[in-house]
Amino acid sequence: MEWYNKACFYHIYPLGYCGELQPNNYASAPTGEIREVINQIPKIREMGFNAVYFGPVFESVKHGYDTVDYRVIDRRLGTNEDFRAVCDALHENGIKVVVDGVFNHVGRDFWAFRDVREKRWDSQYKDWFHLRDGNSHYNDGFYYEGWEGHYDLVKLNLYNADVRNHLKECISGWVRDFGIDGLRLDVAYCLDENFLKELRRHCKAISEDFWLMGETLHGDYNKWVNPEMLDSVTNYECYKGLYSSFNDMNMFEIAYSINRQFGSENWCIYRDKHLYCFLDNHDVSRIATILKNKEHLRPVYALLFTMPGIPAVYYGGEYGWEGDKKNGDDSLRVPYTPQENTELTDFISKLAKFHTGSKALCNGSYRQLQLQNHNYAFARECDGETVVAMINAGAECTFNVNMNGSFEDILTGEKFDLSQGVPVSANNARVFKKL
Repeated sequence: MEWYNKACFYHIYPLGYCGELQPNNYASAPTGEIREVINQIPKIREMGFNAVYFGPVFESVKHGYDTVDYRVIDRRLGTNEDFRAVCDALHENGIKVVVDGVFNHVGRDFWAFRDVREKRWDSQYKDWFHLRDGNSHYNDGFYYEGWEGHYDLVKLNLYNADVRNHLKECISGWVRDFGIDGLRLDVAYCLDENFLKELRRHCKAISEDFWLMGETLHGDYNKWVNPEMLDSVTNYECYKGLYSSFNDMNMFEIAYSINRQFGSENWCIYRDKHLYCFLDNHDVSRIATILKNKEHLRPVYALLFTMPGIPAVYYGGEYGWEGDKKNGDDSLRVPYTPQENTELTDFISKLAKFHTGSKALCNGSYRQLQLQNHNYAFARECDGETVVAMINAGAECTFNVNMNGSFEDILTGEKFDLSQGVPVSANNARVFKKL
């Protein structure tokens, strides 16, 4: 099994994590702040994570998705040597490294676009972008396409061979200099399919187990996850179902999505695909803010780590940090401050450690066992291993799943015969492994 199908990801948004979200002045000396991640590696390992996904790390105008140069680490984070030290330390601890590939657009200060701004139609890079006669909001003397109307994000012309070659050369450099193990492709739903195919060929030639995961929202994920394009995509369908099933006290919603995607019936649509699953990230309100009942944090994390897919936790989620999108993106991207473990931290750690070592959770089938408004149970099976998850969003209740044999609750160590009723306390979960 490929490493990424056995991964539990810890997601870091570097500029926020390091407290460096002020605009880039391009003059300050590199800070070296990214090296703080090295100090947190023991904690990351202790929590059971075996992969780290870094949001944008390359030189940018402000927030990382407005790239200035793909070849240089953002000076607000440090130097290439600083990031190399971080990647080396993670690898030495058995932790894979994935970085953001922001290839749909760049910032207005991107080196090639600055040349276009200066020389306009005489620039040798004019065909790197989608230029037309007219003017821009910035009075450039020409019109260009911005991503979804955001003209501080200049769309690259991915039909241009020089652009594609530049991006591929940068990826090769990231593998050479930092040893990265994969890419998360920003707004993959906007990227040309032929470009994605070419990108896959390039990356898999570097390493067969190089992981390509794309940011997508809705639609048929098979469009992107296939042998010619990507290995995985963000599972936004289940993201919505995960929190709203608890807020509406309606487990039927998430159960429908999971059964539709991975159920045992012939019509399920993503069997044998490993989608990237999450409760929050740098673009959406934190799960501790979204949930109406904060006691639902335990069962919702239990569901994340036991449902089909590759689970990811956004930094600070292990402590139940809050952040509301309506207060702006920066409220979701706050500096990381180490804390003592909480009950939630320990709970997530048990789930993450069990997930990475479980064939049933990493690659197993899915079968629904019990479903009511407030509770939900399912089984995952692979190569003789059976795992049963019981998710309770309501008052204390008894689950009756009628599974023969002796099982151990990996969260408490208790042993049960699942052919009998099993009590689950209010707003809690049990995860059983068959003995």
